[in-house]
Amino acid sequence: MISALRSPVPMDGDDIPPGRRLGLKSGSPAHIWTAAISFIPTSKTLKRILLFVMTNVLVVAVLGIVASLLGVNRYLTANGLNLGALLGFALIMGFGGAIISLLLSKTMAKMGAGVRLINEPQSPDEAWIVATVRKFADQAGIGMPEVGIFEGEPNAFATGAFKNSALVAVSTGLLQNMTREEVEAVIGHEIAHVANGDMVTMTLIQGVMNTFVVFLSRVIGYVVDGFLRRGSDNNSGPGIGYIVTTIVLDIVLGFAAAIVVAWFSRQREFRADAGAAQLMGRRQPMINALARLGGLPAGELPRSVEAMGITGKLGSLFATHPPIEQRIAALQNAAPGAY
Repeated sequence: MISALRSPVPMDGDDIPPGRRLGLKSGSPAHIWTAAISFIPTSKTLKRILLFVMTNVLVVAVLGIVASLLGVNRYLTANGLNLGALLGFALIMGFGGAIISLLLSKTMAKMGAGVRLINEPQSPDEAWIVATVRKFADQAGIGMPEVGIFEGEPNAFATGAFKNSALVAVSTGLLQNMTREEVEAVIGHEIAHVANGDMVTMTLIQGVMNTFVVFLSRVIGYVVDGFLRRGSDNNSGPGIGYIVTTIVLDIVLGFAAAIVVAWFSRQREFRADAGAAQLMGRRQPMINALARLGGLPAGELPRSVEAMGITGKLGSLFATHPPIEQRIAALQNAAPGAY
């Protein structure tokens, strides 16, 4: 186990953060939710987790309401619940939005974060960033991603629908406040996300969960509606019990699905941290980067830190990233020779 967190030994000016030589200024943090893999959520990002969850839940709920208004639900229940047709409907509803989001992820990320692509490096530091991305992409066996810089607090993200045409971007705050070796570890983390296919994996998981939400809410709604209308002569089409139940369950089950998706996202972060250590050949740079981002003093970690989340234990269930100290502990406790 590594017991101390020490800043890397400066070499060739590495003690001077790259961003300071670039003359970059930090701005407000950028938050990429559209199939983007970010390095670590800032405090403002955490406040947006609830908004992100609510948006996904409301999308499913609104689609359900639209389906009711268009008569889709009436068609599905006209002669008893048609489970085959319902499953097809749920698959389209569940995966449609997730896949569209994935395909548009790079475009939305560039617009949302204000990413400036490094098509032609304008300085030695930009050339180094591009060269580092290329080196890790070659090691990971993927195509060269687009490389960009965006204004914001220390953070980075990777996004894109395909491994061989992804986007990796780092913030000005990251370049200003971290050593070159730590920035390299963060870039390795993002490349590991791309190589692991995390963007596609998370899209598929979100699609599966959305499908279950749509399917189960309507099956349960049909049962509840049948119970409420037992003995009634008017059994044509769905009644108010079906409509209300499906809307409520779309929301309730949507929150449950968000918890499952967030859990998978947290496991993905551990894998990307390990991937960065493997790409660099040692774990310490990744540990140093995490400690700096978490604001932890070098050489010690807090015994107990509240899990990252909205508020308390409930919020941590929706957190897309594990607490910093858990990520560092996972790297420290890895088997000897793992990296």
